[in-house]
Amino acid sequence: MTKTAMRFPAEWEPQSAILIAWPTEDTDWAERLGEVEDTYIALVAAITRFQPVLICVPDEDVQSYAYVRLASNRVDMDRVRFVEAAYDDTWLRDSGPITLVGGDAGGDAFVLNDFRFTGWGGKFEASRDDLLVGHLHATGLFEGRAQRRQIDFALEGGAIETDGAGTLLTTWRCLHERHPETSREVLSARLADWLAQDRVLWLDHGYLEGDDTDAHIDTLARFAPDDAIVFQACDDTNDPHHAELQAMADEIAALRTSKGTPYRLFPLPWAQPILDQGRRLAASYANYLILNGAVLMPAYGDPADEAAAAVLAQAYPGREIVQVPCRPLIWQNGSLHCITMQLPQGLLAG
Repeated sequence: MTKTAMRFPAEWEPQSAILIAWPTEDTDWAERLGEVEDTYIALVAAITRFQPVLICVPDEDVQSYAYVRLASNRVDMDRVRFVEAAYDDTWLRDSGPITLVGGDAGGDAFVLNDFRFTGWGGKFEASRDDLLVGHLHATGLFEGRAQRRQIDFALEGGAIETDGAGTLLTTWRCLHERHPETSREVLSARLADWLAQDRVLWLDHGYLEGDDTDAHIDTLARFAPDDAIVFQACDDTNDPHHAELQAMADEIAALRTSKGTPYRLFPLPWAQPILDQGRRLAASYANYLILNGAVLMPAYGDPADEAAAAVLAQAYPGREIVQVPCRPLIWQNGSLHCITMQLPQGLLAG
């Protein structure tokens, strides 16, 4: 597999479906399952307005329950498909397949990169999550031309961001935490090879309290079409995030496109602190999900929600901006993008 043969598509390119896993009492959502189910219902309802959704469930009973919950909330069930699979939790951005396509999106080949998922460096049990891609591939869910490629290297989908044209963006904090003995140069070469990239851009700054991923890029900065970067800013000088996120903003401003020009920059507004039993939660607007014709944005019930929607409308012109209530998700240290994984156009069989 050469770089010219395969390509890592940008999230805004055509998709066949969004992959998620239904929350159950056996996941870490158990304590607040009702609230989280409501968020999942709102998410599925939003996705199915634009494209299909593929929902992992552990067994037939959960599938029947999820079907009733969704259907009773007027979700378009013609665009919902279920697949049985064992999983520890529902963060499919990090345990799902990272897919390369042959040629243009929807081309004649697919590679499902199956990296090791270690529960964010061994913080949580993840043995079933680590087997998820292999299980999904074995079910015949994907197009016959889709090959699974196991890679014995810990990497989460939320840790990487691509522009679809050969540039990868990531954070040193996360990758160094996973692979402390490996140099930046070696990491860059490996990522470029596995993910069909020409270059890797690193951010040394940026973090969010309440984030246990060691600074995943999808909570901090995202590529947008036409050489743009959307990023989480903090304009509150009294907030403990201010200095670090300002340093990150300066780093992003210094980055250059493959043509040597500055990126167009779209800073996102800062939500007021959200606390849960005294613990600050990671309410990032950068954790949005791009669909065919839309951007789903995490909403936190904060006045900044509307301002964030306006920024995303500028960064993604022509796409509808849909707010999804995500306060229940950040209780477990992630948000909207973290629980989803897009599947490129043409990948699903049938």
